Amino acid sequence: MQSEKEIEDFILNGHKQYLNNLSVDCVIFGFHDQQLKVLLVRITGRKDWVLPGGHVNIKETVDQAAIRVLQQRTGIDNIFLQQFQVFSEPDRSRIDWLYKVLKKYYPVVKKDNWLLQRFVSVGYYALVEYTKVTPLLDMMSDASEWWGLDELPPMLMDHRTIVNEALQALQAGLNSKPIGYNLLPRKFTMPELQSLYETILGKKLDRSNFSRKMLAYEILKTNGDTRKGAARKAPFLYSFDLIKYRKALKEGLNTGW
Repeated sequence: MQSEKEIEDFILNGHKQYLNNLSVDCVIFGFHDQQLKVLLVRITGRKDWVLPGGHVNIKETVDQAAIRVLQQRTGIDNIFLQQFQVFSEPDRSRIDWLYKVLKKYYPVVKKDNWLLQRFVSVGYYALVEYTKVTPLLDMMSDASEWWGLDELPPMLMDHRTIVNEALQALQAGLNSKPIGYNLLPRKFTMPELQSLYETILGKKLDRSNFSRKMLAYEILKTNGDTRKGAARKAPFLYSFDLIKYRKALKEGLNTGW
């Protein structure tokens, strides 16, 4: 966690270390209890929530900035990350609100502060395994929690729009890329994988057709193990063949949903 002095230095002198007018916002998706969830951060002293985001260091790329933000907020590495859209509406930054917040905690802040300028944000979505994430805080936030997509709290600026656009990008991506490795445990059943797809797509899929299509992709493997303790016939456990999975990510799949 950053100290108060570090936060103040960032506010007053961050323009010397970070690119002005450019930021990243990350929609972090996790799958838990048959729900697709998003990790949000609450601004200290307020009821409003925002997406994890940050600024781009003058010595790093935009992708590197997004990776850094994700590591700082989730505590994990090797996250699937996809840039999906740039958000550039002239009034998206809500400068009047931000000025009041900064002035409350740091009275020396002036209206020409670099953080009070117009910012264009590059949107990313990330896929993470819910159980591996340890939400982390900093001096500017007092809570970090998972929220279901159908129960999102009030969000500042255009962050609700960013979430909606990220979901649409994720749904569109299912037509050409596999999904699941970063969202499911290492071993899973076919019904669990189908539930993930149905949750993202927002519709039911035929069980037989889903299983047949997933097996045809040749990205799954099983040694015949089954889920213990099942009430009925225990379903087989699968895992992803990472070599073929990564090849499919790179080359794409030839059938959609």
